[in-house]
Amino acid sequence: MKWYGLVLGVLCVWRITHLFQAEDGPWDMFAKLRRAVGNETGEGFWGKLLDCFYCLSMWISVPFAYYLGQSWEERGLLWPALSAGAILLERVTARDTERG
Repeated sequence: MKWYGLVLGVLCVWRITHLFQAEDGPWDMFAKLRRAVGNETGEGFWGKLLDCFYCLSMWISVPFAYYLGQSWEERGLLWPALSAGAILLERVTARDTERG
């Protein structure tokens, strides 16, 4: 795997995870999706999943790890690595709500 494959994978996992977990999206479709699956109340598997960036990034990273990896060992290592990269990017880009 080339180095930019890892970079692109992390960026894609972060973007898709952030879209589902934190953004409204066009026509508020992702906000409506989160409300429909119980994200407002934090109940149920899907509601909890869409409420947690860390959990959601693990699931989003699976197809990227499968596509980018060339062996099962590499895919197994890429899966948490892509999630970790997305989490680090989220921490760096998240707004500090305490500063206002």
